[in-house]
Amino acid sequence: MTTRRDIIYQAYGELGLAEYNFDISPEEMATARRRLDSMMAQWETIVSIGYYMPSNPDDSDVDDETNLPQGVIDAVALNLAMRLAPGLGKTPSTITMSEARIGKNYVLAQFAVIPQKQYSGNLPVGSGNKPLPGWNGYFRPRNRVTITENGPALQNDQGDPFTTN
Repeated sequence: MTTRRDIIYQAYGELGLAEYNFDISPEEMATARRRLDSMMAQWETIVSIGYYMPSNPDDSDVDDETNLPQGVIDAVALNLAMRLAPGLGKTPSTITMSEARIGKNYVLAQFAVIPQKQYSGNLPVGSGNKPLPGWNGYFRPRNRVTITENGPALQNDQGDPFTTN
């Protein structure tokens, strides 16, 4: 699994400050961890990626697992590099900027949940559908089962479409 430290080192490496050439101070590491946590909190408001976020931001540690899928690590590291660059006096390359944008769009598209749309009750079903007895030719709301204290309950229950009342 990938830790926050791995992502931070990858982001610094993207900016030309790889750990084998430059020593990253504990203050820089803490700043990068805070920036990473705030960036992922921002992304989690849009889509649920699964990033491990402690309840208190000060409880976060750079050696904690991130619980991110392997396919999004590069996108997260590139976007973290974009956020760290101004504070370090670095200008990211155009390739880094482009890949960060593409990676973020990929992550948001990959984890986006498309809500289901239910047709309204006043929408005709079309000419190819034959009406059944007791059915007026319009879409009917589906019965949704919800669990209550007394057991399953149906919402929008309008009766059986095959019988007339």
